[in-house]
Amino acid sequence: MIIDDLKNIAVIGLGYVGLPLAVEFGKKYNTVGFDIDLARIRDLVGGVDKTLECSSADILLCPYLKFTSDEKALHDANVFIVTVPTPIDSHNQPDLTPLINASELVARYISQGDLVIYESTVYPGATEEICVPILEIISGLTLNKGFTVGYSPERINPGDRTHTVTKIIKVTSGSDEASAIVVDKLYSTIIEAGTFRAGSIKVAEAAKVIENTQRDVNIALINELAIIFNKLNIDTNEVLEAAGTKWNFLPFKPGLVGGHCIGVDPYYLTHKAQSVNYQPEVILSGRRINDGMGRYVAATLIRAMLKKDISVNGSSILIMGFTFKENCPDIRNTRVIDIVNELNEYNIDVDVYDPCCNPMDVKEHFNIDTLPEILVGKYDAAIIAVPHTQFLDYGATFIRGVCKESSVIFDLKSVFSKHDTDLRL
Repeated sequence: MIIDDLKNIAVIGLGYVGLPLAVEFGKKYNTVGFDIDLARIRDLVGGVDKTLECSSADILLCPYLKFTSDEKALHDANVFIVTVPTPIDSHNQPDLTPLINASELVARYISQGDLVIYESTVYPGATEEICVPILEIISGLTLNKGFTVGYSPERINPGDRTHTVTKIIKVTSGSDEASAIVVDKLYSTIIEAGTFRAGSIKVAEAAKVIENTQRDVNIALINELAIIFNKLNIDTNEVLEAAGTKWNFLPFKPGLVGGHCIGVDPYYLTHKAQSVNYQPEVILSGRRINDGMGRYVAATLIRAMLKKDISVNGSSILIMGFTFKENCPDIRNTRVIDIVNELNEYNIDVDVYDPCCNPMDVKEHFNIDTLPEILVGKYDAAIIAVPHTQFLDYGATFIRGVCKESSVIFDLKSVFSKHDTDLRL
């Protein structure tokens, strides 16, 4: 296959990763955006993206893009790009079910000379060890003879309007030299920032999984430092500000680590490491620290309430923000739920308010009824868990005002001055 042969592209999975990609390809190539979620397809046909990654104009004015949940529409595609999620299960083990299902789907429609590109985050080797055999068995074709495979890891940052898909360098790779060149040239037609061709699919897979593992470990270090400094009665943010005057100090901050990338990807790497009889120490230690921050936040808040003689049993606490990050509607793997669950153990009345997320999604996945608006004067404490722009616009005075006269304000991301709140991480 040469770049001029690329006539029909199919993007499988239209979430935070797939939709922006489909929109960009749909500006230049005949593109089918496929998803098994019928409601998602109906929304997109109407120009509505509930992830807020693409505007109505982006979707409706894209000249060569069509959306469908009918797999027969994949029949004419010759390039298949898989962008389905790769979550973890309740035991923190990789759940490859969406990836396997997508591979089976694609395998039913690939034909001689077609190209399959995976973008889903996996452990090194997964594409060739898990996906390729499925493609070969179902299609009856052989890798690099009947079809070729590429891997180009996604680098979408949900809610980021600056570092959009075309503005981030794209790592590419292929199952042989020829396919690697084709994959790289294909992405170079839409990626303004340029591409980087990795030496192999495994290298590209590994590069992706360590991007978020590195961030996870660094945040874990800062979280541990925050715990230490809290015990020493030292303001962590003042320490970071002072240390940040050195040119090579890395600007990480403490906080909850959730979402479908940083809180998940390290477990893919540790799973693979354990499969070759290596027990990761630093990575898993960092994961334990970050996964325990919700319990730490709840315990710290309760101690502060007791110091103010505020009765914990039967108290009311407001949690502001439930999504995994600011200005983003995504609630997948949000670690705010850890705070809610821990506080519920103390017979505390917990209210959750988040203007960015869908209340029905929160109810369905977490059985929590979010507030339509904040109830003024009810609360013994408030936790600013996610620094949505709307909360910053409220200001610390307003947040203090929705609480009782004797109360505790816990600013997890230190978006307000330490003089305006009682606690900061």
